[in-house]
Amino acid sequence: MTPPLPPGEILILGSGVFGLSTALALTQRPAFKSSKITVVDRSIFPAPDGSSIDTSRIIRPDYASPPYAHLASTAQSLWRTPSSPFSTAYTESGLVLVANTNSSGLPYVRDSFANVKALLPNPGDVEELRGRRAIEKEVGTGGGSGDWGYVNRRSGWADAEAGMRILRGMVEETGRVTFLTRTVTSLIYSSTTSTSTSTPSTSPRVLGAKFADGTSISADLVIAALGAWTPSLIDLRGRAQATGQVLCYLPLSAREQEELNSMPVLLNMSTGMFIIPPRNRVLKVACHGYGYSNPVSISIPTPEPEASRKVSVSIPRTATDDPNLWVPEEGERECRRALREMIPALADRPFTKSKICWYTDTPDGDFLITYHPSYSGLFLATGGSGHGYKFLPVIGEKIVDTIEGNCPEEFKNKWAWREEAVENVVTEDGSRGGKPGMVLDVEMGKGSKL
Repeated sequence: MTPPLPPGEILILGSGVFGLSTALALTQRPAFKSSKITVVDRSIFPAPDGSSIDTSRIIRPDYASPPYAHLASTAQSLWRTPSSPFSTAYTESGLVLVANTNSSGLPYVRDSFANVKALLPNPGDVEELRGRRAIEKEVGTGGGSGDWGYVNRRSGWADAEAGMRILRGMVEETGRVTFLTRTVTSLIYSSTTSTSTSTPSTSPRVLGAKFADGTSISADLVIAALGAWTPSLIDLRGRAQATGQVLCYLPLSAREQEELNSMPVLLNMSTGMFIIPPRNRVLKVACHGYGYSNPVSISIPTPEPEASRKVSVSIPRTATDDPNLWVPEEGERECRRALREMIPALADRPFTKSKICWYTDTPDGDFLITYHPSYSGLFLATGGSGHGYKFLPVIGEKIVDTIEGNCPEEFKNKWAWREEAVENVVTEDGSRGGKPGMVLDVEMGKGSKL
């Protein structure tokens, strides 16, 4: 349902990776030189509970899917290049990607190995690690994880918040974008027949958004880039779901920071557990797993008559909602197990901070970057599935290409609206570890740290 371009008023809901990068790309396209662009977020930037605001994120082209591997490689060249503004947030520490024998994560790691070997011409950049002893030697912390894997010495990590601040600054410097802090409560729909295109449409049109303070904003194009909050505003049941992931942090001495500076990122695709080199004497232990859902009963977010019917939708619960929120005991226990395995010298160091990081998961781990099939004037830029951040330097360009009707050929099917909804959204792309189907309240009820 591509509308006529360019729209006079563009409203972007959400100022995370997808929202800000889209805003920047719009300002750089001649076709949108006369468009008024407004970005709205529920929090003052940087949002403390946003998934992109954190100590670190892995930057890698190590994907089992060739299209994502190639796009991530393009993004990484911008993270790495000294003349790029993003390079100051990037550290090329190397990545040790591993899996356990006979696990679901092993094919993902093997395919990633093949893809990065094809992408990186220097044979010394990627090296197979056959067995635990080789893995531990490469990691260099006295520990390790997995039974087979490889090291990609051209991967690394980024200071996540710093990267977002750089991006925000670039958008602000254009002088083209208005930023507002408001909480969106609903979209504004019209069911009036549209004759603004060559083919008249009788579908409802999105005309803007309403906010909690009673105000509203009209727009010719609304871009929904609210991350894990998107399914609470738009009916994405069976296509996308918010899931919470565990992050735990512990303090280090100056000497420990120095000793661990040279370690690579270590990620086990069978368990989902990973450790990124520390920053500012803080070490993060985390999980890229199936996560927790947080089902809440809400009215169906649609203008249709059935909107009064209640449905269960997973909605993020963060420290903004509850300052005393701590990860479930199950999650802390897994982080402790990973710490003991990966850096044995810190095995019993207490965690002093934790966070539940919310993904917008899709069934295949593919992004959802497309016009809504039922509502004209509404574009979706969501479904990051826990791996969107690394694309920060390039994803906005691809989103705007798709807005203009030029979605990259290799992503046309991957980013499209899923025609048939699945019964339960569980990301099965080979990159997830842990136990599927966990519910946050149930796990919290088993015991938690306050």
